[in-house]
Amino acid sequence: MLLLLGGGVLIGALLALLGAGGSILLLPLLVTGLALPLREAVPLSLLVVLLLALANLISALRQRRVAWRPALWLGIPALAGSWVGAGWVRSGVIATSMQLMLFALAALAAAWLMLRQSQAQASARQGEGRIQLLVQGLGVGLLTGIAGVGGGFAIVPALVLLARLPMTQASGTSLLVICASSLMALVRHGHWPAASLPLLLPLLLGGGIGILLGQRWVSRVSERRLRQGFAALLLVSAISTGLEALQPQRPSTEAGLRISTRWPEA
Repeated sequence: MLLLLGGGVLIGALLALLGAGGSILLLPLLVTGLALPLREAVPLSLLVVLLLALANLISALRQRRVAWRPALWLGIPALAGSWVGAGWVRSGVIATSMQLMLFALAALAAAWLMLRQSQAQASARQGEGRIQLLVQGLGVGLLTGIAGVGGGFAIVPALVLLARLPMTQASGTSLLVICASSLMALVRHGHWPAASLPLLLPLLLGGGIGILLGQRWVSRVSERRLRQGFAALLLVSAISTGLEALQPQRPSTEAGLRISTRWPEA
């Protein structure tokens, strides 16, 4: 209970400060900390991140921290990628160990991007940035569908580096893309982690506290410190998830079928 509450606080605060980071902590917490099978952890992670991102998005919209044009360039291909990636998982094309390893590699790549932001930003060109946003959006969507992450840890660097948005506006824009792609992936996965739904209460309660704290700090923390702290968090998460991917996987398919409620086929 305390682990979930504390995790929720940190996840909510990160989403408020960075527009990212929720799934970076949540997926390892569910899979490694609580030993949930990935089949349960993925839709539960998507649901929690969707709800907390939506709560933060309301404040970001009020503060006009959402850039609509970059959100469209990233968001439309992200929706398509979410649908395709979740479909691959649903049909068994992507194995559990591959889901975790893709998550770890993406976290490492995003940490590297955030640490080299100033150098890359100086050389970016507007036309190239739009094409790269489309490609990045597709990749983020695929990762959302495959690994059950909101993708903010890749969306924020893309918006900062390619769209040249300041960190505070990139974080607000990221929340919009996270909400849309997480909802798409959740629907496409087609099952509901019924037995794990009691975990929602402490996660959302802690998340609400974290959102209030993060919204108080968002204008007081420098962008440089945010980038450095975000990169450190990404590295820790990548290492823990990578180690989990290398472990022999617990049989979860049959258990997942017993405890998850599958939605009717469209």
